[in-house]
Amino acid sequence: MSGRAIGFDLSNITPETGAPAPDRLISGNPEFTTWNVEEADGGLYAGIWQSTPGKWRISYDEWEYFHILEGRSVVTEDGGIPVHLGSGDSYILRPGFKGTWEVIETTRKDYVIRV
Repeated sequence: MSGRAIGFDLSNITPETGAPAPDRLISGNPEFTTWNVEEADGGLYAGIWQSTPGKWRISYDEWEYFHILEGRSVVTEDGGIPVHLGSGDSYILRPGFKGTWEVIETTRKDYVIRV
């Protein structure tokens, strides 16, 4: 490989762990695990994210594309209709999105974020 292309090999990446901020938590005790595969200049990030069940408020300043690899989640924009997401579904959240994310069944996604 030339170094200009990389795969999503998580075996050499130490994952970061976290959870929603307490003031955003609605229900459950969700725990996040994130494998940041790429952090490029200009605010571009790509990797794998996983969460255990729970529900919390989300507010996006960034643009994110994601693809659900496994699990089930519901994303609901404030004043909008719940969007049920499962394995194989792709979605984009744009800057200014506000709503909730509910993980029904432990969810794993790959993502690309542009700040």
